[in-house]
Amino acid sequence: MDIHHGEIIEKVVRRNGHSITDVARLTNVNRRSVYNWFNQPKLKPEIIYKVGCVINHDFSKELPQLFSPEDFEKGFKEHSPVERRAEEEKDIWKDKYIDLMERYNALLAECNMDRAIQEILNPAG
Repeated sequence: MDIHHGEIIEKVVRRNGHSITDVARLTNVNRRSVYNWFNQPKLKPEIIYKVGCVINHDFSKELPQLFSPEDFEKGFKEHSPVERRAEEEKDIWKDKYIDLMERYNALLAECNMDRAIQEILNPAG
């Protein structure tokens, strides 16, 4: 019999009295994503780990084939290496976006300056 990861996570979340809203907020996803996780027979270990960390639950008990107790020993509030990489990647993309917006605004300002000069040099009339 196959183990349904989503059902296990949902049972633990509900049994321990956690709200779906809180799980969603603490894992940085929307509520729909949490419900989608509950429906998935197989989930990435990173997702299960993240949920375990935010609800302070060691999923090595229910899913020993994915986790050992040591995986959760470091502390439930500490980010996993996967989450740290995701955060770093998010920061990289945010910095690229800000740089692009600054260059775009500079280009717009330059275009507006060129138009203003053209209007001064060639007044309509």
